[in-house]
Amino acid sequence: MAQTVTIKRKTSETDITVSLNLYGKGVYKIQTGISFLDHMLSLFAKHGLFDLKITAKGDLDVDIHHTNEDVGIALGEAFAKALKNKAGIKRFGEAVVPMDEALARVVIDISGRPFLDFKGAAVLAGGDEKYSLSDAQQFCKAFVDNTDLTMHIDILKAGDLHHMLEAVFKAAAKALLRAVEKEPRAKGVPSTKGKI
Repeated sequence: MAQTVTIKRKTSETDITVSLNLYGKGVYKIQTGISFLDHMLSLFAKHGLFDLKITAKGDLDVDIHHTNEDVGIALGEAFAKALKNKAGIKRFGEAVVPMDEALARVVIDISGRPFLDFKGAAVLAGGDEKYSLSDAQQFCKAFVDNTDLTMHIDILKAGDLHHMLEAVFKAAAKALLRAVEKEPRAKGVPSTKGKI
């Protein structure tokens, strides 16, 4: 089942390569130039059992926006390419993950219809962060739009921003792990329409 797909994305603002084995062992090497995003994607790969290699160079002298979003786009394209026609997958996945005082839930449908609902906790504890809740939302939107999936993210309990985002990325990994898992009893695409 192991198959690595590679996506290259080059613009005037970024130069990104993503290699993904959807059914891997959680081996990763992430170098985006955004340390916090590297940390989040490393734990995403580890907990989702995705073999993931990402290298990105971007205009970080401006800010992180272009690199953050374009990594999300390229990663989404890699997942879409790896999933192909989606035959035999379970399609749906859900996970609730705590990180100390923070708690996040992610629910996924590999639906062919991109939709993101990201509900952050009302109260943020902690100080100034180099990677914000808004940055995470932009990354997830880029990923969802390019994977063509539905993702609901709910930060159920607030806390330190690092902990909240770590819970989100771990929950996304676990939900995706379950959604892309093969269902041995299923034949074809998991839809009554015959196509996703």
